[in-house]
Amino acid sequence: MSSRTIRTVLLSLAALGSAIAGPVLAAEQADLIFHDGKVVTMDPDRPDASAVVVRDGKIVAVGGEEILQDYRAPRTIDLNGRMLMPGFIDTHVHMIGQPRRAVDLSGATSIAEIQRLVRAKATELGPGEWVTGYGWDEARLAEKRNLTRDDLDAAAPGNPVALTRAGSHSVAGNSRALELAGIDRNTPDPEHGLIEHDAKGEPNGIIRERTDLYARLVPPPEAGEMKPSFVARLKALLPLGVTSLMEALTTIDDEPVGKGGLAGAGARATVPTYRQFREIYAEQGESLPRATLYIAYPGAQRLRQFPYHTGHGDDRLKLGPIGEAPLADGGFTGPTAWTIEDYKGMPGFHGRAATSPGDLLAMARVARDLGWQMGIHAIGDAAIEALVDIYAKVLDEKPGRDPRWFTGHLTMLPPERTLSLMASHGIWGAAQPNFLYNLEGRYNETLEGKALQHINPVGTPLRWGVRMAFGSDNLPIGPLYGFYVAVTRKGESGQVYGPDEAVSRIEALRAYTQDAAYLSWDENKKGSLTPGKFADMVVLDHDLLTVPEDQILSTKVDMTVVGGRIVYER
Repeated sequence: MSSRTIRTVLLSLAALGSAIAGPVLAAEQADLIFHDGKVVTMDPDRPDASAVVVRDGKIVAVGGEEILQDYRAPRTIDLNGRMLMPGFIDTHVHMIGQPRRAVDLSGATSIAEIQRLVRAKATELGPGEWVTGYGWDEARLAEKRNLTRDDLDAAAPGNPVALTRAGSHSVAGNSRALELAGIDRNTPDPEHGLIEHDAKGEPNGIIRERTDLYARLVPPPEAGEMKPSFVARLKALLPLGVTSLMEALTTIDDEPVGKGGLAGAGARATVPTYRQFREIYAEQGESLPRATLYIAYPGAQRLRQFPYHTGHGDDRLKLGPIGEAPLADGGFTGPTAWTIEDYKGMPGFHGRAATSPGDLLAMARVARDLGWQMGIHAIGDAAIEALVDIYAKVLDEKPGRDPRWFTGHLTMLPPERTLSLMASHGIWGAAQPNFLYNLEGRYNETLEGKALQHINPVGTPLRWGVRMAFGSDNLPIGPLYGFYVAVTRKGESGQVYGPDEAVSRIEALRAYTQDAAYLSWDENKKGSLTPGKFADMVVLDHDLLTVPEDQILSTKVDMTVVGGRIVYER
């Protein structure tokens, strides 16, 4: 008997029962009903179901087709066997608005295309105006190389140009930008950064980790200029099935001076601010994913002046950890990640610490005493080891609370001693398995042996008792990339790296749902399809637990629901 026939019979029986028993057996009113699906609840008490009932933004019932007789709703959606699961939670994403002078490079597939975009923007703005942009990735370019000053000079010789690479660890500038920044062949590397040079010893336009050397010279956008693109990018998460996000780089610079703000902060061209988020969510929160905001450490004095700490806000928008800045180290797009072993083909080079351990220790103590969670960026194994040592020391000084501190990225596999400390102190890893897909070329250029095979580890930390949550860091945002790599360990080339770091499909989903909710103290509110929790859900056209590996990345989000409202429908 088909599920549709069963439903007809059940509804007929319910109607008959109502006629006999009167209002006692009348169906309860609901707002939305899903049924006839593969419902993956992520709730260990009821892992599988076929129907979910929603009322007042929350789940009121989960079960089989029999629950249909107990509820009625204005809209009942027949899933026809499709997968229904909790919405994805991205624990590390950057929502970057686009000012008028910027070009979007996220879809660029060649240097020639980038040059066309820059040339058109320079013509639009006029000579002498800064042209900026974000999102280029040499792995996506037909030329398979970085941008250089020569490329950008050819496109816009009369304009300073600064284009930030995807991930924000590198920026390419042209000759005019270098001149305005005061950088020539004799300029020493800046603190925590690196200026690249060509074969003749001249700066080639690339600056690693210190994008501010160009950015500080760019006029700030006018008030409200970036708001439309900012809102559009938040809404663009919904077709990806992301119902909650953790924005990883927010500042309190534009708060009032004396309450954490920075004098003369003005509008920010590259970093979202806490106040901007508050304004946008006050206006459009019902149509956006839920958001938890990392706050860049503003220094001890300003943090003490700021009247709030982790957890302030509501279920739509609230404060999360101190992180990801300052950084413990750089990244492999530099390469400036701080590693224990030498980089491949670079004897004696280990990257570098971006912030001294002493400064990190002082910051962690201030954050702990003021009630802040910590989630600092650490890519290399040496950086992870140093950061975890600091976390453990600071937590041991005043034990007893539930801090939920985590290392942002956990890109390399740290020493066993570090994994043991993480497990014993409840220090989580907020990881991005998708890096292996996007940064495969970089990893092969800079790492080898065990370091390469265990890059972006998941399996080993879990076996040590280290709990993990997943995010994207925009490389790319779509959660299916992280899910794919976590279960296959395949880079974009199809090569498998360290198969023992793979995890089961249900473990990968848990890291994007129930366990991801834990980082924002929301494990009792979202992350599973459980009665009483928010109705934050996605419908997929393929069952991620059974679909062949080669179809994971082609899986489509058919519907996204936030708080019981359908906010996206394909």
